[in-house]
Amino acid sequence: MLKPVPSSLNRTNRASEAQMLRTLNTFAVDLMSIPCVEDLFWYVAQNVVGKLGFVDCVIYQANEAQSELTQVSAWGEKNPYGRDIINPLVIPFGRGITGQVAQSRKPIIVDDLVKDENYITDTQPARSEICVPLISSGRIVGVIDSEHPEVAAFGEPELELLSTVAAMTRAKLELLEETDRSQDRYKELVAAHTRLTQETSNRKALEAKLFEARKLEAVGRLTGRFAHEFNNLLTVISGNLELLELEGPDAGSQETLQGARTASTRGAALIRDMLAFAQRTRLAPETLDLNAYVSAFCENSERSLAQRVERSLANDLWMVSVDPIAIENMLLNLTLNGIDAMPKGGSIKITTENIFHMLSEERPFLSELLPGRYVRVSVSDHGTGIAAERLSQIFDPFFTTKRPGEGTGLGLSMVLGVMRQSGGTVAVQSEIGQGSTFELYFPAVTSGENDSLTINR
Repeated sequence: MLKPVPSSLNRTNRASEAQMLRTLNTFAVDLMSIPCVEDLFWYVAQNVVGKLGFVDCVIYQANEAQSELTQVSAWGEKNPYGRDIINPLVIPFGRGITGQVAQSRKPIIVDDLVKDENYITDTQPARSEICVPLISSGRIVGVIDSEHPEVAAFGEPELELLSTVAAMTRAKLELLEETDRSQDRYKELVAAHTRLTQETSNRKALEAKLFEARKLEAVGRLTGRFAHEFNNLLTVISGNLELLELEGPDAGSQETLQGARTASTRGAALIRDMLAFAQRTRLAPETLDLNAYVSAFCENSERSLAQRVERSLANDLWMVSVDPIAIENMLLNLTLNGIDAMPKGGSIKITTENIFHMLSEERPFLSELLPGRYVRVSVSDHGTGIAAERLSQIFDPFFTTKRPGEGTGLGLSMVLGVMRQSGGTVAVQSEIGQGSTFELYFPAVTSGENDSLTINR
């Protein structure tokens, strides 16, 4: 019968503790790059529950009226069709095990479905079932359900595991809801902006720049606050890992600790990129010659990336004030993006130039660039290029065209944040099928000696 508080059972079909920790660590990191609710539910069913030792998993999504559940993703023999569900099951609130969970908002374990009058008989009857609710912003969003052909297959460990997955899923759902609300507000602001900027083309251009600056500033504040809070959590995790190592873990625990350490390292890198975009990172600028750093980077790329990077360096390049570690990270990010854009191979080239920027110059700068002397570093590839409608999105935090787990979508955001914090900006030019060029503008260091240098226009 129904038992809200099940007994603890040690099942042989559960995933090992090491595999469980690795799966949850990977899920925690990949959450940031999952773009929508549909992808989230399929990821949870196939890449989380499906790898935790459960025989099957079905996720139901609740409708807006909070009256019925619809099957939206599944894992196991009941759904052998990849991401295509044939005749998805619809269950009213209060009917069956899942309907009861949706109505009561409490998890349920059934030891023997044959003895339970609420069980809805399936084409492949099961004997036991576990079901946990997904609650977000006070509403039932859905239900995570798993069945098993054996009696009393689920206990306290399984309930704790599915409840943890549900909590992580709920957190991502709330973030996606906030993103949707932000996009709606953004669209409303764009509509109002368009009405207000129909007077003259000059006023429209100026207000568009102001709007973009305010949007980036608002996102930067949000990103910085989230990064600091998440960094505190990573500090606690890293500290506990160090304590476990000091206590002398046995050989069987080393793999688990390494998986947790890897996840913490990936999380720390994610936080550094977020802080860079939010212009909250601590830069240590030095006056240096970018030609030397570009040359060293190109030479190292042949060894570390197995990719030859061509270079064209200007003579008598002006000195700039920049954090040397930051410039290396930016060149690495842009080079890796170029490699990804050339699946069939191609060449990457880095160029340095002395530039005198004037207000009359029309270029797609990502932020305002005051008139003056700059050193321009251009990174070009001959890849697939970027569609015009996506050029305005590629520097947004967490925007990525890669699949979940293959990228955080923060590389270009980090580049823009560091350049703005350094007093410069970024421009990008791209054409489908021809490749892309990313231009970094570094303010030149004022020096009487540099005044006599040749200026390239």
